[in-house]
This record gives sequence, C-alpha cells and structure tokens, in this order.
Amino acid sequence: MAVGAGADAESALLAHLYVAALGYYGSTAHVKAVPDPLGALDSGDVDVVPAFTGQALRRFAPDAPARSAAQVYRAMVGSLPEGLGAGDYTESASDKPTVAVTGRTAADWGATDVLALVGRCAELKPGAVRGTDVPAALGACTLPAPREFADAAALQAALRGGRINLAWTTAAAPDQPADLSVLSDRTALIRAENIVPVFRRNGLTQTQQRSVNELAGVLDTDALAQMRAEVAAGGEPGAVAGAWLGTHPLGH
Repeated sequence: MAVGAGADAESALLAHLYVAALGYYGSTAHVKAVPDPLGALDSGDVDVVPAFTGQALRRFAPDAPARSAAQVYRAMVGSLPEGLGAGDYTESASDKPTVAVTGRTAADWGATDVLALVGRCAELKPGAVRGTDVPAALGACTLPAPREFADAAALQAALRGGRINLAWTTAAAPDQPADLSVLSDRTALIRAENIVPVFRRNGLTQTQQRSVNELAGVLDTDALAQMRAEVAAGGEPGAVAGAWLGTHPLGH
C-alpha cells in the first residue's frame, strides 16, 4: 500500500505516521513521494493520503464558506471527487494558521484571541515566512499582504523589532518561542486545518480504515509539533513517527 507524501517535511512525517499506523494492524505500507498527493490519489498512483481538511476543501470547493473544524470536515467530504472517500479527522490535532504577537502587543491591545484584531484592522502589519499560504481576512477585516521573510527566525526577529506587529504561524509549528503570544481563535475566524485520511473508495480494508481512523483519535497538536521539531533537528521522519506510535499505541 502506497501512502502519498508531498515535498515538505510535515507531509513526509504524516505519511510515515500513516505507514506506522497501518503496520500496527499488520498492513505493509510505504511512503511514496509525489508532487501532488491528492492528484496522485485520484489517478491511482497512491492508495491513501494524509490531507488537511481546509486545504482539501479549498482545492475541491474553493468557494465553500465553512471555517469551524466540523463544518470544514463535512463540507470537504461532500466535495471529494467521485471515487474518493475520507476517514475520521483529528479533532485534537490542528495545524491551521495562527497569529503570534509580542507579549507587549498582547497586553497593549488586550488581545488573547484573534477576534481582538478585527477592531484594529487599520493598525495591523502582518508578516509571514515566504511562500506561506495565509488568510486574506479576519472576519470583516481584510488584511494587507504580509511582509515576507526567509524563515521563522527572521520573521520572529521582525516581530520583536516592531517592523511587523503580527506574525503568521501555524498551530503545530515546532519550537514556538515562549516570549511570543499565540492568539486563540474561539470563533473560528480562521479556517480549520485538521488531518484527515483521504483514500480511494473500496481501496482500504476495514482493518486498514480502522488503523488510520484510530490514529486520528490519539494524535494531538502538541505531539505533532514535537515530532516536527524532532524532524527539523535532523530526525528521520519514519523513525520519529514509529517511536511516537510505539509510546501511543492504537486501540487504547
């Protein structure tokens, strides 16, 4: 069984988690790197793909308005091309875009949630790592295009230095600095991005579906961030995924 993975490290890590989960119940699987995992799934080049709910929804139904985790999942399932299906999504594991501000900005603005930014729309100076896909709006606030930086360290330095006053990151970004405040999103102004297995209909046995569905029940955001940090520090994705599943067995 081939599990599709894209070029980025997070996609490879998630694919290796699926391989480990499938192997837990006796299925032989391997990671297959492809430029477009969902496209490869549709063409039959791979059998299952770890996808993000919001990204998949934007691909298959770009005008869909859903933002909360459950709404996005339902809309995504309904938008899948004929022949594709989806398993359970990770209710406790998210990697949606999030906003980081300095502690001083959070205190000055009284901001613990992104909702507080909507009333300060004209003051916002966002930044992001180059190539990152970030929201164009927060509720009624249309955001300016973010200033782009080469990497997370440069982005965070610009935030601390006042060149920007909010930095786009993600919920499971590795090694979030303790001196920066990541704002919550209790009203789902930002579209959910939960992990979901997408597969060819009738392409997985019941046991294989159980494997990837049970992974959704044990994976959480903190664990994903920790594994991403281990991979960023040089860990091999398959070894990192296997070690984590070894201490978080399925079916318990």
